[in-house]
Amino acid sequence: MTRATTAWRLATGAAYGGGGLGLAGAGVLALLRQQARSARRHVESRTVKVAPPPGDGVYGRGRGRPIVLAVLGDSTAAGLGVDRAAQTPGVLLAAALAELAERPVRLVRLAVSGARSWQLDEQVGKALLERPDVALIMIGANDVTSRTAPAVSVRHLRDAVGRLTEAGTQVVVGTCPDLGTVRPIGRPLRWLARRWSRQLAAAQTIAVVEAGGRSVSLGSVLGPSFAEDQDLFSVDEFHPSAAGYAAAAAVLLPSIADALGVWPAAADRGLRNLRRDTVRPVATAAARAAGRTGTEVQATAVRGSDTGPRGPWARLRRRRPPDLPTPEQAERAAEATPLA
Repeated sequence: MTRATTAWRLATGAAYGGGGLGLAGAGVLALLRQQARSARRHVESRTVKVAPPPGDGVYGRGRGRPIVLAVLGDSTAAGLGVDRAAQTPGVLLAAALAELAERPVRLVRLAVSGARSWQLDEQVGKALLERPDVALIMIGANDVTSRTAPAVSVRHLRDAVGRLTEAGTQVVVGTCPDLGTVRPIGRPLRWLARRWSRQLAAAQTIAVVEAGGRSVSLGSVLGPSFAEDQDLFSVDEFHPSAAGYAAAAAVLLPSIADALGVWPAAADRGLRNLRRDTVRPVATAAARAAGRTGTEVQATAVRGSDTGPRGPWARLRRRRPPDLPTPEQAERAAEATPLA
């Protein structure tokens, strides 16, 4: 079974449920359970127990109504592991968007630490009350660690994206990160964690594109880079550090800005054509994107048709991550005190 086929089956709910462990012997299963318990104890003992600073407010100056950016998802979207609101991905993105758009940006952070995909329903309901222009969703890691059935996880994400896009909101989803780089996880569980997270990321991509959003792969930006540079991890060795969140935000910014029509075309000049723009069937595009840093996938048409012989068409793009405002610059960009 190819990666594209696996992703398609996961996204459509026709997939296997055992996560590839059906042939594992009792000894292997016992080892995996022991490794999982050990990794969980290690992470929980070091995880910061207080909620990350929200950072809700207005950033930047300029004319016109503020652009409303809603951030939904789990602890990665919330910024767990840093001390200052200006180090969280939402604030970094809001400040950067304000510079690009030359308009103020109002940040509404609705992400909750520990959230799984089924909990997006409540977050979306709150987001719609704010009438966001663009929504960023980062979700999936807790679905993997809780062994939520991929079809269930993906269905909730598809519903969330669909509700937002139907309301006129542009949606960008940072797909499940590569959990195979988490050091407290030992082998062979680490290999399985990488496999599960990448499969979920690919299935998420298909669901997001079909629901009218665009996805951005975080698998490798929070993967090999993290494996090589432990400074990108916070003290619990699971959540990103301030530098890690900045790396993820830099990968997400071009897609969010492009969705709003404020990404400068000049920023893409000089990139190799295949790196910049490739069209594939959505399942193939999803499988390719799952392991490639910052790859954006969105629906497209070929010769006027949205669908080809192997399913809907999708466009892959990989842009060069831009420089983001520093936390100090993001703090100076705030024009309002945090909302109650």
